[in-house]
Amino acid sequence: MSEQETKLEAAEGLEQAQELVKASEEGLKSLSGPTKWLVPVIAAAWSLFQLALPSVLILNAIYIRAIHLAFAIVLVFLSYPMFKKIGKGKISSYLSARDRLTLLDYVVAILAAASAMYIAYDYTGIAGRMGSPNTLDIVMGVILLITLLEAARRSLGIALPIVAIVFILYSFYGPYMPDLIAFKGVSVNRFIGQITMSTEGIYGIPLDVSATIVFLFVLFGAMLEKAGAGEYFVHLAFSLLGRFRGGPAKAAVLASGLTGLVSGSSIANVVTTGTFTIPLMKRSGYPDYMAGSVEVACSTNGQLMPPIMGAAAFIIAEYCNMPYLAVVKAAFIPAIISYIALMYITHVEATKLGLKGMKKEDIPPFWSTFFKGLHYIIPLFFLIYELVVLRHSPQLAAFYAILVLVGLIVIQNLIQAKKNNISFGLAFKDALEIIWNALVAGGKSMMGIGVAVAAAGIIVGVVTMGLGGIITEVIDVIAQGNFVAILVLTAIASLILGMGLPTTATYIVLASLTASVIVTLGAKTGVVFPLVAAHLFVFFFGIIADDTPPVGLAAYAAAAIAGADPIKTGVKGFSYDIRTAILPFMFMYNTDLLLINVHSYWHAAWIFITSTLAMFAFSNLTLNFFLVRNRIYEILALLVVTFVLLRPKYVANFLDLGKGWGPFLVGVAGLALYGFIYLGQRTRARAVQAT
Repeated sequence: MSEQETKLEAAEGLEQAQELVKASEEGLKSLSGPTKWLVPVIAAAWSLFQLALPSVLILNAIYIRAIHLAFAIVLVFLSYPMFKKIGKGKISSYLSARDRLTLLDYVVAILAAASAMYIAYDYTGIAGRMGSPNTLDIVMGVILLITLLEAARRSLGIALPIVAIVFILYSFYGPYMPDLIAFKGVSVNRFIGQITMSTEGIYGIPLDVSATIVFLFVLFGAMLEKAGAGEYFVHLAFSLLGRFRGGPAKAAVLASGLTGLVSGSSIANVVTTGTFTIPLMKRSGYPDYMAGSVEVACSTNGQLMPPIMGAAAFIIAEYCNMPYLAVVKAAFIPAIISYIALMYITHVEATKLGLKGMKKEDIPPFWSTFFKGLHYIIPLFFLIYELVVLRHSPQLAAFYAILVLVGLIVIQNLIQAKKNNISFGLAFKDALEIIWNALVAGGKSMMGIGVAVAAAGIIVGVVTMGLGGIITEVIDVIAQGNFVAILVLTAIASLILGMGLPTTATYIVLASLTASVIVTLGAKTGVVFPLVAAHLFVFFFGIIADDTPPVGLAAYAAAAIAGADPIKTGVKGFSYDIRTAILPFMFMYNTDLLLINVHSYWHAAWIFITSTLAMFAFSNLTLNFFLVRNRIYEILALLVVTFVLLRPKYVANFLDLGKGWGPFLVGVAGLALYGFIYLGQRTRARAVQAT
């Protein structure tokens, strides 16, 4: 294949990937004429409304949630047609129209907005008749349920609406179920009152967190991206790591991690960084599917990276009733370890393939690259300063960071104008255009999240009606008191449900169903777990589901750019993510990984080092390669190293070494065993090179 054909194929793949991003985050409609401004104006207005909340606008919490949901649901109905597949008949083509807004789109959008805002319109009256809704309450509640589920179907797929409908039906038909899962059932009045007219259903904690915190962080990330930070992170990563063995893959991992700091979307991360990294990985010798799978694995892991963590960090903080920074602290070591292990995996794969680093002339110089985009790092450090030093609330910290970023965008354009001898007026206009595009992108990116958390609130509301105890009993019966089986069941449920849901929705649903169950049944079997550990367990597996075949959209996007088979790409990416799958099981039993009750920097550093090397050993095990292909006894030894380093306290207790120096001595022994494996393989590797 000629170089021109290769470039043409890459361009077509990128276009397909961008279409996937657009379909998943911005909608399917491509409007023209006056209507093409309607969705951007609404999206920008939503962003401005959210920016006003922590600064100048003081509203009751229920009003904020209602307005937030109204914006999200209207944008979905104006951005997505009823059917994604374009029909051939007159009616089907009308319902699937992508080039215009139909009368039905306007009618449904208005009905949805009115039903979402109804609780704010008559909140005093609704609160006064709580438990005894009138006819209008019931009608508006039913309209809200129907339009919300339809909005979720259009923007997120069929999975979440089906799960929600199953729970709705269960709440009414519970008395007719088998004894084990029988539920007393609810009346229409109680159901509508709790789900649509209170803060225990659609307008619950997830929607509140989305409305008050998540939006501003997503907007901050969108503004950084539009300003050029995404491209800067990619070039910076290549300047640092391009010269090493398998450099493009290592750069992809670092670039995706940096992008993940401000992006809560794995598919957007794939397209942002994969546009640069995947072609370079292929050019350096990686097979097409492997290049795509590396990008998939590191992009899905971007949601582990604080401060945004796929929007889930803020919801975890609310559910666990703990400070946001405490959640970030708990997730920090697992997230960093997971990324370092992935970088190590790319190194091992490059060693297996016999690949070298990039040529010096193809790598951007580090210092000039670093200083060229240094201003992109300033808002990130300012955000951290606001959160950690000044201890401002997350929403206020994000608001101030956005203001700083807006100022930097203007200054950046004015400086570039002076360098290029362009008028300041034109430069200021370009800066305003960047800010406008960021406001629009923020609103469009949030419509799916807003609808997802509201629809997930239906499930949460049904659970709070009394299903919690039944779920605990059912899981206990299925697992037969085996706590490991409980964790495995939760992991499998997260993977299956996560195939069709965004990470945040998967987390909300599974957390409401199983997080408290894990803690309750753990205590029943004599094991006490922090609640945050259970929530992070669910969250980690929801992330892994993002590239679980056969559905993972991130894999389809990466495969399109790489020109590879999406299933093969997804399977390989999932095999890389197995290293992430082992971490939740380990931090459930070894909460030191979450830095819980760890107050010494030396202790934290030791945990970090031993856990990182444990993940290296596990990667060597799953790839069946260290310096050379593993032998059977080395496979067993690597398994021992992984277990010993991740669960030193258990091994110390088993060997009766005591709680003082015992875990440390076990860790040293594990490191020594790993060193012996390395020395043994090094001798064989030299022999192979000699022949």
